[in-house]
Amino acid sequence: MKKFGHKLIGVLKKTKDNIVYFFHNNILFTTFIATSLINGCLIRFLTVKNYTAISPILADLAFILFVGSLAYFFKPKNRFKYYIVWSVIFTLTCLINSVYYTNYISFTSFSLLATSLQLAGVSDALGTIMEIKDLCYIWAPITLIFVHRKLLKQGYYKKLRIKEKPKVAVLKVLVAATIVLGFFVSTLTGTDISRLYKQWNREYVVMKFGIYTYQGNDLIASLKPQISPLFGYDTAAKEFREYYEENKEEHKDNEYTNIFKDKNVIVIHAESMQNYLLNTEINGQAIAPNLKKLSEEGMYFSNFYSQESVGTSSDTEFTYSTSLLPASSGTVFVSYWDREYPSIQKFLKEEDYYVFSMHANKGNMWNREVMHKQLGYDRFYYYDKDYKLDDMVGLGLSDKSFFKQSVQKIKTISEKYDKYYGVLIMLTNHTPFEGFEDTLDLTYKYTKTDEITGQKTEVVNDYLKNTTLGKYFTTAHYADEAIGEFVEELDKEGLLEDTVLVIYGDHDAKIKRGEYDYYYNYNSETDSKRSKNDPEYKEFTKYDYELNRKVPFIIWTKDKALKKKINKEIKTVTGMYDVLPTLGNMLGIEDPYALGHDVFSTNDHFVVFPNGNWITDKMYYDSQNGEAIIFDEASVISKDYISKYTVRAEKEIAVSNDIIVHDLIKKTKESAEVIKGGQK
Repeated sequence: MKKFGHKLIGVLKKTKDNIVYFFHNNILFTTFIATSLINGCLIRFLTVKNYTAISPILADLAFILFVGSLAYFFKPKNRFKYYIVWSVIFTLTCLINSVYYTNYISFTSFSLLATSLQLAGVSDALGTIMEIKDLCYIWAPITLIFVHRKLLKQGYYKKLRIKEKPKVAVLKVLVAATIVLGFFVSTLTGTDISRLYKQWNREYVVMKFGIYTYQGNDLIASLKPQISPLFGYDTAAKEFREYYEENKEEHKDNEYTNIFKDKNVIVIHAESMQNYLLNTEINGQAIAPNLKKLSEEGMYFSNFYSQESVGTSSDTEFTYSTSLLPASSGTVFVSYWDREYPSIQKFLKEEDYYVFSMHANKGNMWNREVMHKQLGYDRFYYYDKDYKLDDMVGLGLSDKSFFKQSVQKIKTISEKYDKYYGVLIMLTNHTPFEGFEDTLDLTYKYTKTDEITGQKTEVVNDYLKNTTLGKYFTTAHYADEAIGEFVEELDKEGLLEDTVLVIYGDHDAKIKRGEYDYYYNYNSETDSKRSKNDPEYKEFTKYDYELNRKVPFIIWTKDKALKKKINKEIKTVTGMYDVLPTLGNMLGIEDPYALGHDVFSTNDHFVVFPNGNWITDKMYYDSQNGEAIIFDEASVISKDYISKYTVRAEKEIAVSNDIIVHDLIKKTKESAEVIKGGQK
């Protein structure tokens, strides 16, 4: 026993000496590993906040070790260049994701690089979306540079060249990386692997696999437009067929069937317009009185959600038009524009409608000039090609000038065609929300009474004047005025006769939760936000934020008989992919591939978001964290209820993505034609 004890001590001592020797001769490598790993933990701590999770640390460590091992193929004096390049890459990965998560509650994607040109026009907004904490990751490359310079002064690399055996070092690191990877893999479940492959539940992937594994996997996923069509088609086609066989529903007529058949349709795509604005006032002045009036006179969906992803406005256009969800990787408008999609535009063209779109920005923004043809528009009017640039604001022509000029174009169209369907895409209410600071009084005024003298003094605080939320209120107010003037101009020209007006907010304004926290907890006496210890403090939780992202959806007509029939508020939960089935039923068209439902032909109201979260009339479910908000506290929600809708959410996301990636609708039609031809 004594002899065994001596041997064990000897082994432990030798192991310790080997470890000390390795680290002493691999100082730069160790620094690279440590700084990169700490940043990987830091990004998770500051975003998804899974402080105690071990698996993402193991995943990040294995990834970093594999990357770090390749440095040993370089000479000692050249390894710093390799490490600093990767340190900068890892740092930028953390920094960019930190900024993106703060503003969009998700992690960024390599597929955004394909749409980076779309952000060129909003570069001015960078200062408004970055925070000091986003820069906390740059210490890693700085530390690496500092350590490198110190080692140079000590002649470390010359000594290292004599002692080192590169092949042995590489082998040791790879063995260590493999062991760490083995431990990590042992923690995975089938669900984890499935979500890594599908990539749409990004928070979950980062929480389980770490930021570096997520981003590496995302690089592969971003190549799907080129790679995926070559693989997995048979499985995708099988699941596609099974989904529509299981969920096929016969069309049911209801009280709104065909009520707008053969009517002209004018659609307003209201940029960044959120629903709560319709009931918000600042210093007694309503922010969106025109939209409020239209909502009270028409059919108003007050619990309506956009379902956009990284493609924001373009995703909304796609989902609105096709009743499909955005792509899980990349954007349909840029990455998958060459597929065939059933759309409301195409269905109406079959009914002899002239179909057009109008926008006050450049035609190549979000590749609209190309994609609008794919969706079925006959003509796309845009920017300097079709408009006089007489009043430029923000990213392009002002909404008021855009609408004023568009009315004359619509008048010409109405004289030429019996029926028409047009979509007008607004622009002014786009981040960074500048140019209309004087349209609303954003100060806070109150009378202060001196306790001793009783003298009263009027105090004026800036309140929202220098906040992004305040600026958003001003541009939203301007946009609402523009809509009001547009409706008046249409009426003057007689264009509201025999016409239906449809208005939808394309997505929320992407304003940070902290801005709302300040808005709801403003203390006028201190001109600052109330502390959480203040009895009057009202917490604006992340779920309050998520539910606040709903947008308005309004269907309005001047026709008194029809107005009376449709005048109601629809409080059930609805999503952008429900528009085609719902509005389509009113227009007398139907899409067999719609993922959404006619709101008036179903009692099962459900909306899935591209990240896997979902909402029903009973609850909102956060699939990333497995948390739920139940709307009626008296309701009893079973595990089966949550499981049922979670499975449904995953199926809808999967089948929609398969349709997009594999062009399944076109190929299904081609297969049917071949079979039909063979039978002949």
